Amino acid sequence: MAGGVGSRFWPFSRNDRPKQFLDFFGTGRSLLQLTFDRFSQVVPVKNILVVTNHIYKDLILEQLPEISPDQVLLEPHRRNTAPCVAYAVSRIKALTDKANIIVAPSDHLIVKEGAFLDTLREGLEFIERNNVLLTLGIQPSRPETGYGYIQVAEGDGALRKVKTFTEKPNAELAQVFFETGEFYWNSGIFLWNLQAIDEAYRTLLPEMAHKFEEGRGKWNTPDEQKFVDEMYPACQNISIDYGIMEKASNVYVLCSDFGWTDLGTWGSLYEMSEKDEQRNVTLKCQAVYYDSENNVVALPEGKLVVVQGLDDYIVAESDNVLLICKKSDEQRIRQFVNDVNVMFEGEYN
Repeated sequence: MAGGVGSRFWPFSRNDRPKQFLDFFGTGRSLLQLTFDRFSQVVPVKNILVVTNHIYKDLILEQLPEISPDQVLLEPHRRNTAPCVAYAVSRIKALTDKANIIVAPSDHLIVKEGAFLDTLREGLEFIERNNVLLTLGIQPSRPETGYGYIQVAEGDGALRKVKTFTEKPNAELAQVFFETGEFYWNSGIFLWNLQAIDEAYRTLLPEMAHKFEEGRGKWNTPDEQKFVDEMYPACQNISIDYGIMEKASNVYVLCSDFGWTDLGTWGSLYEMSEKDEQRNVTLKCQAVYYDSENNVVALPEGKLVVVQGLDDYIVAESDNVLLICKKSDEQRIRQFVNDVNVMFEGEYN
């Protein structure tokens, strides 16, 4: 899934080049490319589908020259992740009646790739034998308020039945979740076989399933895009989490620990980055700090910034925008972006 705009990473992430296309760590590979590198070790390249907004088709093909244009599924509008997954499932179902499927965002960072690939293989073996919906749960390292949580049922082993899903909690509740040991972060990485996910859509999102079923005979043909362009705007705007995972009765979690981070915010990037003695993070640029700690500073390469007297701030510059805000208030960045769009008619989006 590579169609998001990543507004919480503004001003680095912009409409014309969202965060999944950016190289945050100077590795020479964007988050999308790192995701492709990771999954192509488990899945044949010809079986990888990228679902994205139509405006990013050229960027996808530029960054992933290994795939063909027909592996890029183009959404005419952003309608959240349930239609996105239904689109890919429809394409797969038109080709085969049996498949094991991995669904993953394109903007996650995974440090322990060997452990991650082992986890994927274990999960694939499980869903091949069982008609279940499987999510990867991450052992929490802190009481994080920016992630969703999964409560697991009692039992032994890494594979557990899911009791409840909880969206991003407040700080007090996150602390309780962290201390009980019953809760895992919801990675948003899902595994299931074709039969299990098809049944889930028919049962829990029947209207959406019907809309996509009307495309039978058009998938993987020249008529596909026209059908999608006409049908897609009428799809319910709902996530796969709300629409299916939180309602289904056959949901399991594979409890894992492979150095996962959802790079959704400046704070998550800060947590994963190398810090100096005052716990400042400097990305791309050069920085000199005086009486400053717990900051993340990201400016273009070749720039020097001198920071004095700041504690817990984000200082980020990209192109024609400079952002300075409290790291603890970063959830307001979406509001900043919306306000700027209204004030300047989208000039800085």
